[in-house]
Amino acid sequence: MSRRRLARLNEQIKRDISELLRTEVRDPRVGLPTVTAVDVTEDLWLARVYVRPGPTHDEDFPSELLNGLATAAPFIRRALGRTLKVRRVPELRFLPDRTLEEALRIERILQDVLPNTIKESSGEEHDPPGDTLDDMPQEFG
Repeated sequence: MSRRRLARLNEQIKRDISELLRTEVRDPRVGLPTVTAVDVTEDLWLARVYVRPGPTHDEDFPSELLNGLATAAPFIRRALGRTLKVRRVPELRFLPDRTLEEALRIERILQDVLPNTIKESSGEEHDPPGDTLDDMPQEFG
C-alpha cells in the first residue's frame, strides 16, 4: 500500500475511532479519551491507536483506560468494518500516548545541560547592549 494511502487511512481510522468513543462506547472506564495518532502496518494487520486520557480520568490512567479500550476493541473494529472501504480491518491495539511526558523529560535534560543558553534565548535576564544611556558614547559634552 502506498505511503500516501496509508497516511489517509491512518487519519480516517483516527477520526472514526474518536467519533465511536464519543458517541457509541458506553464503558465507564473509557470515558472520553483523545485519540492522538493511529499507525497502521502496511499489511493492514495491526493498528496501533495512541490515546491520552480525557478530563474525567485520574492518576490510574493507563491500566483502567487501556483495559476498557481493550474490551471495546472488537466492537470498535466491527463498526470500522461497516464504514471503511478496505479488504481487511486491522486489529486494534490501544497504547498510551507518552509524547508529552517525553517532551517534558527532554526539556528538563536540556535545562540541566544548557541552563544559561536557554535563559538567554527566552529573553530572561538578558539586556542587549546599547539600550541604556550608560552604553551611549560620551562624544557630546
